[in-house]
Amino acid sequence: MSASWNFSIGRRGFLGGGAAAAMLLSSRPAQAADQPAAGKNQVVIGISQEPTVFNPLLPHIEVDDGIYLNLFSPLWSIDDRGRLCPELARVVPTQENGLVSEDGLVWTIPLREDVKWHDGQSFSAEDVMFTFALLKNAEFPAFSRQGYEYMDRVEQTGPYEIRWHMNKPFAPLHSIIASTFIVPRHHFESVEKWSDSHFAEHPVGTGPFQWVQRLSGEKIVLRANPGFYGPRPALDYVTFSYIPDLTVMFTQFQVGAIDYIGMQGIPPNRYHEALQIPGRDIISIPQSFIEGLIFNTARPQFRDQAVRRAIYMALDKESVRKYLYQDILISSESYLPRQSPYFNPDLPAHVFDPTQAARILAEAGWKKGFDGVLHKDGVRLEFTNSTTSGNQLREQTQEVFQENLANIGIRMHIRNMPPAVMWGEYWLMSEFDTALASVDYMLGADPDSASYFNGRNSPALHGAGQNIFEYQNPMLDSILDMGSVVLDTDKRKEIYKKIQEILRQELPMAPLFQIVSIEGKKTGLSGCRPNINVRSTCWNLREWRWV
Repeated sequence: MSASWNFSIGRRGFLGGGAAAAMLLSSRPAQAADQPAAGKNQVVIGISQEPTVFNPLLPHIEVDDGIYLNLFSPLWSIDDRGRLCPELARVVPTQENGLVSEDGLVWTIPLREDVKWHDGQSFSAEDVMFTFALLKNAEFPAFSRQGYEYMDRVEQTGPYEIRWHMNKPFAPLHSIIASTFIVPRHHFESVEKWSDSHFAEHPVGTGPFQWVQRLSGEKIVLRANPGFYGPRPALDYVTFSYIPDLTVMFTQFQVGAIDYIGMQGIPPNRYHEALQIPGRDIISIPQSFIEGLIFNTARPQFRDQAVRRAIYMALDKESVRKYLYQDILISSESYLPRQSPYFNPDLPAHVFDPTQAARILAEAGWKKGFDGVLHKDGVRLEFTNSTTSGNQLREQTQEVFQENLANIGIRMHIRNMPPAVMWGEYWLMSEFDTALASVDYMLGADPDSASYFNGRNSPALHGAGQNIFEYQNPMLDSILDMGSVVLDTDKRKEIYKKIQEILRQELPMAPLFQIVSIEGKKTGLSGCRPNINVRSTCWNLREWRWV
């Protein structure tokens, strides 16, 4: 059997699918049946942000990945040692095993034949073909199309084999495929009518856990998939309990109402208190997320790089790190974590110098008005800063930065909102002025950051990507493009060293800290391992067990 799909579909961009995307954010009504009973082998995971997007191909935030990694399967995954592990593919294709051609243009993927969807239907190559077709469809508001634009042709060469042809080699493709979850073709009428599906109300995957229910604003329940193609999970049920207030979540961890606290975890100012809780294990783990002050560079006050540089210099980030975050987070000047082999250690260190910051703004033509606020050409240096409401440390950080900036004539208003609002259209479509956010800018273990920093990838400008900064730099775009096609690791390190230098100078994102997650679990819960290559600490729930 052989088939091929032509992906030459006209592009109308992200906004064309906006209304349809909203239809997929609905929640399933509460059900009384099939709930975890007392005494069942289960784990309750406390999360501070609510998962709301259940089609893994749509735009989403990190907390949603905790669901995807357990409900769905990619062709292969990345483990905590950076190794690629076969999932729906029988083997990871490489040039060494002959499944990737010497020129990097032809990839052959043999698929598993023993996989069932959660509804009992058989998985086949058609599901992979359908998933790729969605990502290539310009009408579909994809989370990212990065890499797929280089696939000229995808062929189904058998019921359990596919082959794709690239128009150029693309170094991050293994990492991209590892974070692409395959969806079931039979739950969608067609590629063009993807929004007609009720898939978001009851998502169906091939992963180690399957959907039970969602109570909007409260919890999501998953149960072990008895037909999983790998070893059956040791846990019978997993409940993701949504607790937006970090203080309340910490209290529930103290009293034992939740078994594991992750995804922002224990606030650093509660770290020493957490160490004293009996029957709990507390671990601080560096993450791939970089906390930063995010600029919307399309706003007139931030178009000038001198303004962004002055604002960064005016922020007393070291005092925030030392006193608010209890000296736990790692100061950063890069979008990459220090643990990445591509990390550039030679970037200039941040200097807190309000006097020099004021001088930079004066030299750039900004003058104080009658109310003390700087202005230039009818534009005031006044803006809002947003983050999730209920995050006390970020709110305290905002207050420090607000005072820092007021001291040099910049007025920053604080406008926080619930996570579902903050990380919805407001974030994805660049409706904010500035934001405080932690972002993993890598592609799995790969340093490629084109989705965030290439000018073609801004959703607000009809691009498919995550350039929420609306940042435009043609020179950087060219270097990012070069980094994606060079396969030699040493040459790529030099390219990404330069990329980090440019971003540190241009500052579409003012880097503050590399996140160190303080995670907590009940003593006796094993299998919880950090993985800097994925965006959720719940990446391997299939291995968690009580001992």
